[in-house]
Amino acid sequence: MATGPVESGPSGNERLTAITAVALIVLLALEGITILAIRPLLSWHVFVGMLLIPPVTLKLASTGYRFWRYYTGKPEYVLRGPPHVLLRLLAPLVVISTFAVFATGVGLLALGPGHDALVGLHKASFVVWLCATGAHVLVHVRRLPGLAFASGHGARRRLAVVTLTVLAGGALALSTLSLASPWTRWVDRDHAEAAHLNVLM
Repeated sequence: MATGPVESGPSGNERLTAITAVALIVLLALEGITILAIRPLLSWHVFVGMLLIPPVTLKLASTGYRFWRYYTGKPEYVLRGPPHVLLRLLAPLVVISTFAVFATGVGLLALGPGHDALVGLHKASFVVWLCATGAHVLVHVRRLPGLAFASGHGARRRLAVVTLTVLAGGALALSTLSLASPWTRWVDRDHAEAAHLNVLM
């Protein structure tokens, strides 16, 4: 009888965060591949980037909920102890850089090519995000499999929540994929002009 409430409190929150993190690691690895070959994989870069928005939002919400419950004195969260000290220090940077990466990415998708300053901000915020989030992952990586794949009360429900969030991301990505067309045409034109200059030289 005691398992239910515990699983729906700090433990349930922790496991939901872990499952979401596993999904994000897979999706972010795919996004990383597109960065390595951004010209031919630009459409995929945009697709995966938009797909990431709902799962990233879920991760920020579940993590933020734990912080909020701890710092507002919820007994069961206080008894579990404070978040890791590194996470408390990194949390503002992770949140701000995450918002910056996705906001600038969505802005570029909506506005189209020709906004070099926004491209620069997107790249700079990504570098900051990569460093902050990389440290965040290293703190949790050893415990992540045990938390994410543990069975027990609420496991199916948490998996369903994450699955639905990823599916929502897929729907968002499909609905906005046409906005990548100006960028793919711009990249093709830029590549063709560069090739033409090389021939002339």
